[in-house]
Amino acid sequence: MKKIILFILISLISTSSVAQSSVKISTMDFIQIQNGYKDEALFFYKNNWKRLRHKAVEIGYIDSFLLLEAEASEEAPFHLVLITTYLDKKQYQQREKNFQQLMQESKGPKLLNSIKPQMFRKKLFSKKEVNSFN
Repeated sequence: MKKIILFILISLISTSSVAQSSVKISTMDFIQIQNGYKDEALFFYKNNWKRLRHKAVEIGYIDSFLLLEAEASEEAPFHLVLITTYLDKKQYQQREKNFQQLMQESKGPKLLNSIKPQMFRKKLFSKKEVNSFN
């Protein structure tokens, strides 16, 4: 009986360590489109934010990303949700350095109609270090 209990405890401990190491970390930004500039905002995020993250996935800086469009409501006044997922804490901690490097390699942000981001977007709130148990 003691051997069975010991086996179960060892199995639980090893399962727990594997589960902890597979926790992915995400960041989530909730964006409200301002001043009726929906086309400009979508152009900006598709041609800058999304492209940058495609490169980041290819290089191994991030695990994945999602750009979601939602209909705003009074309770949830955002139009876009930007989600970036990192494989682990180490990748998450390197995010600023890695994205700075990628942005330096780009030719600057692409804009539609020369409308600057501060005119068409407002970040309502962000969630950092959101755990994902895959």
